[in-house]
Amino acid sequence: MLLTGAQIFVEVLVEQGVDTIFGYPGGAVLNLYDELYKSSDRIQNILTAHEQGAAHAADGYARATGRTGVVLATSGPGATNLVTGIATAYMDSVPMVAFTGNVATSLIGRDSFQEAYIEGITMPITKHNYTVRKVEDLADTMRSAFRIAQSGRKGPVLVDIPKDVTANKCEFTPKAPELIRTVTRVDEAEAREAAEMINKAQRPIVYFGGGVRSAAGCQPLRNLLNKAGMPATHTLMAAGVLGYGEPHNLGMLGMHGSFAANKAIAEADLVLAVGTRFSDRVALNPDTFASKAKIIQIDIDPSEMGKNVDVDLCISGDAAYVLQAILPYVEKTEHKMWMEQIRSWQKVDYRPQDSETELRPHQLIDELCRQAGPEAVYVTDVGQHQMWAAQYLHHTKSRGFLTSGGLGTMGFGYGAAIGAQMALGRDQRVIMLTGDGSFHMNLNEACTAVSYHLPIITVIFNNSVLGMVRQWQTSFYEGRYSATDPHRHTDFVKLAEGFGLKGYRATNPAEFKEALADAMKQDGPTWIDCRIGKDERVLPMIPGGGDINDIIME
Repeated sequence: MLLTGAQIFVEVLVEQGVDTIFGYPGGAVLNLYDELYKSSDRIQNILTAHEQGAAHAADGYARATGRTGVVLATSGPGATNLVTGIATAYMDSVPMVAFTGNVATSLIGRDSFQEAYIEGITMPITKHNYTVRKVEDLADTMRSAFRIAQSGRKGPVLVDIPKDVTANKCEFTPKAPELIRTVTRVDEAEAREAAEMINKAQRPIVYFGGGVRSAAGCQPLRNLLNKAGMPATHTLMAAGVLGYGEPHNLGMLGMHGSFAANKAIAEADLVLAVGTRFSDRVALNPDTFASKAKIIQIDIDPSEMGKNVDVDLCISGDAAYVLQAILPYVEKTEHKMWMEQIRSWQKVDYRPQDSETELRPHQLIDELCRQAGPEAVYVTDVGQHQMWAAQYLHHTKSRGFLTSGGLGTMGFGYGAAIGAQMALGRDQRVIMLTGDGSFHMNLNEACTAVSYHLPIITVIFNNSVLGMVRQWQTSFYEGRYSATDPHRHTDFVKLAEGFGLKGYRATNPAEFKEALADAMKQDGPTWIDCRIGKDERVLPMIPGGGDINDIIME
């Protein structure tokens, strides 16, 4: 059938199973938005306040579901406003397809109005990107973009579409979505070697990252832990894969990880690293990281093998299939002495003090968990509140904790919460945790939450300073608080009312408990402004370049 490029655009989206798209219109994409209007019964088009918010929403949609998030922006500033959101998805291996409009092909390279070379701009932060020059290439280019986003190590792909391509016509032939071919076979010799190393170890530990969440399943990890009697520690990106109270779970590793987790890595004689890249927030000093251990690295991306830390055995593949292949050769063990040693370290882990008169971060999070329950999805911005969330949230499902780990994008949270809420439906409870610094960056998306009547509860850890940077200035810059006390006087309760949502203020645990209980009853978005002390710190902390010997516990 003969269709315009804009019609083909919509047909391929439907063909690929897309039901929701986030974006912002403009001149170069008017033809696309016109067709989306005509197809509103098939694709839900979500208008955000800003293109960055749209990119984060597509990202949150993908993280919450595992499906590919889709974002659409016009040319020039619309396209460049996506850059931070695309980079965020790239660093955290999130499947996303970003579509941008561009000036007509005859105007490209002439510094035309709202022209930007978005293909070149995004080359370092996408798995692949395209500029479609002919309408005949549009359908297959879009199909390739969706395939690449979900293949292997997942990530964002960009497709730039000049305006004349959306207007021109060609014959369109529908196709079924291409099956993503995951390599399920694992070299038996490698599987046996890994199992033999596990069987010989006296002090083994599993260190896993976000690649486990992206894998075919998390159950093989649990099976291995149970059979081998091994403890496990995780990165920020893997919070929630193991439940908070599971006996094998030592919690988070690295700069703000628990003492027990970091000590166990330091004393282990075998580290099984699964779906993780030994980032500088975990292997803070690569020369001393797990220095007593042999290391096995399992990752779907061969380029990550031994990139940051020297390893003894590399196995490339989907974490679930690799672990499943290793499991039959692993002996049933308990490692009682090792676990007893770890329990003794857990007894000296950092424990924050409760207060009845002041709001303490861990108490806020405990109350959130009590009222929101185990099925809530928690989304964070970036900063101190993010680390407190990773430390104290009682996660019980692998896609229940959404955060920007690799890029550390302040302002990520509200857009991502909107994307998650749209993906999961109004009956799913979505909680957004933010700091006043992060929230100021993209709180404009409140109008989106109001427009679509999304019952997102936003908890603002408001200490009136840029808390994480200020904490570093306290510890390492002799208290020289340069540019971390912005002296803002934002009244979040009044601002909430201005956006058309309900706002609360809490200054002590009782007020927060009451405010949260009322927010849980609302059917639209709410904010709770929680006043915490500016000297609250994220502990434990290992300084950059340090190791367990440098840990700060008080």
